Amino acid sequence: MTTAAATRWYVVHTQPNGEVRALANLLRQDFHAWLPRYRGRRRHAGRVDDVAKPLFPRYVFVAMDIAQQRWRAINSTFGVSHLVCSGDRPVAVPAGIVEAIRAREDERGWIRLGTAATLLPGAQVRVLDGAFADHHGLLEAADDGARVTILLDLLGRQLRVALPAASVVAA
Repeated sequence: MTTAAATRWYVVHTQPNGEVRALANLLRQDFHAWLPRYRGRRRHAGRVDDVAKPLFPRYVFVAMDIAQQRWRAINSTFGVSHLVCSGDRPVAVPAGIVEAIRAREDERGWIRLGTAATLLPGAQVRVLDGAFADHHGLLEAADDGARVTILLDLLGRQLRVALPAASVVAA
């Protein structure tokens, strides 16, 4: 039996595009596993859909007490490449890291990303740095939380500019 005090989070490295498969198989073996995902956009056949994308591609977290649980079974789980270890012992994630990430989950279980995740298309924004610093514009789209596209009024016309999401704040 595992005690809550001895249970720590560890990192499982999955096979390419194997996060969901590894998660399902770890859960099937009664491991407490978690795959953090965020809302991404997928374009296909002229449509744009919201899809869940892994926050850390090729990685899944698993909580366990390595003194009590048969953790070596993780390495032979379908979808898993290996448990991240130092020598022959799994390396624990520093305390509070996984909890901080989980605190950013929304009601659908998706992780809320940085500034752009809180802004909706059509919002007034201000550019913080770069060539367009202190210019105001409209947020057109957010690309997976890393980049945003904004419309700036320059030289009498609207100019579409892609910038890092961290360079934009609500006006």
